[in-house]
Amino acid sequence: MAELATIARPYADALFKAQGSDLATTALWLDRLTAVAQNAQLLQFADSPKVEVAQVFDVMVGVASDAANPLPEAARNFLRLVIENNRLSALPEIANQFRSLKNAASGSTDAVVYSAFPLDAQALADVAATLQKRFGRKLNVTLELDQSLIGGIRAVVGDEVLDTSVKARLEQMKVALIS
Repeated sequence: MAELATIARPYADALFKAQGSDLATTALWLDRLTAVAQNAQLLQFADSPKVEVAQVFDVMVGVASDAANPLPEAARNFLRLVIENNRLSALPEIANQFRSLKNAASGSTDAVVYSAFPLDAQALADVAATLQKRFGRKLNVTLELDQSLIGGIRAVVGDEVLDTSVKARLEQMKVALIS
């Protein structure tokens, strides 16, 4: 895995420096490209010796953009560079490193809140405010559903986890009863 991180670092650094004035928009289109690049069939198509760079580029642009939200020229140029250098498989790691650079510049951290049930915008904002107080830093909170939690939430902030789910409490009770 270290090799992939080493390959991705110069791309993430260059993208961060080149797009320094518009990091939020860059993060959005980079996430769109990453979602497409994680498709196993696309990676197999791109690795084929019979397929040209232009074909892979056209497929990626076609899938990642639509009439309402086309890819900006910077995204197209970056994508072409990644494909030409045969680094499409490194795109998710490039996005991770770019996000880390962006967060470091803004003084924030990514946080994922797992919930058994959907949360409305106000409830998520309340959870985000509580987590920011708890962890003492600005958080970029995203919500993911995980019905195995039964109830409550599980928050992952960097390498720290705060688990207040029913599932975690049941596991704690199980351990206490067995001991």
